Amino acid sequence: MAAVRFTILSLVLFVTYVGIGALAHDTHFSLAWAILATLLVWAGPAQIILISTLSSGASIVQAAIAVTVSAVRLFPMVVAVLPMMRTPQTRQRQLALVAHFTAVTLWVECYRFLPHVPRDRRMAFVQGLGSGLALIGLVATAIGYELAANLTQTFASAILLLTPLSFLFSTARNSRGLADVLALGLGLAFYPLASLLNSGIDILISGVAAGTIAFGVHKWRERS
Repeated sequence: MAAVRFTILSLVLFVTYVGIGALAHDTHFSLAWAILATLLVWAGPAQIILISTLSSGASIVQAAIAVTVSAVRLFPMVVAVLPMMRTPQTRQRQLALVAHFTAVTLWVECYRFLPHVPRDRRMAFVQGLGSGLALIGLVATAIGYELAANLTQTFASAILLLTPLSFLFSTARNSRGLADVLALGLGLAFYPLASLLNSGIDILISGVAAGTIAFGVHKWRERS
C-alpha cells in the first residue's frame, strides 16, 4: 500500500511538472531556463509565479520578491522536518540540501516514512528521496516543454491542480489526532467565508483561524 501511494504522489508530481514545462514553453522561456528554474526553485506554485511574473514584464527583483513571499509557506514544513533527522553529530551544512528539497511531497512522505527509519540513517534517506523527486520533476519539465505544442492551455492549467489536490488528500490521510482533523476541517469550512473578504490572502486567513482554534482545543483537552 505504501509503495502504491508513493507511486501515485510521484505520478502527480510528474504530471504537475509536465504542466509547468508546457507553461514555460508557452511563455517563451528556453528549455535550459525551465530546467534550471525547476532545480533551483523546487516548488510548483512558486515556479508558476516566477514564470507568470517575468512573462508579464515584471523585473527580476519583483519576481524574486513574489517567489520569496510564496516560499514562506514552506518554512514551517522545513522547521518541522529538520528536527526529525538531526543528531548531535549533524552539521549545519548537511541540512542545506534537505531544506531545499523540503516541499509539500517530501514533507508529507517524511512524516510517513521517517518514524520507521533509524535516526542515524534519516539524513541519507531524505537526501535520496529528495534527489529522486527532483529528478522526476526535471524529466517532467523537459517532457512538458517538448510536448507543449500538443497540450491545450486548458489542459495544461488543469493538471497543475493535481498538486494542491494531492496535498489535501495526503494531509487528510496523515491526520490522526483531533487537532489535525479539526484544523483541516475548519480550514476547509472557513475558506469560503474568508474568500468573501476579497483580501487576496484568503487561504492564509482561513488557515490561521482554523489552526488557532485547533491548537486552543488541543491545549484545552490537555488541561482537562
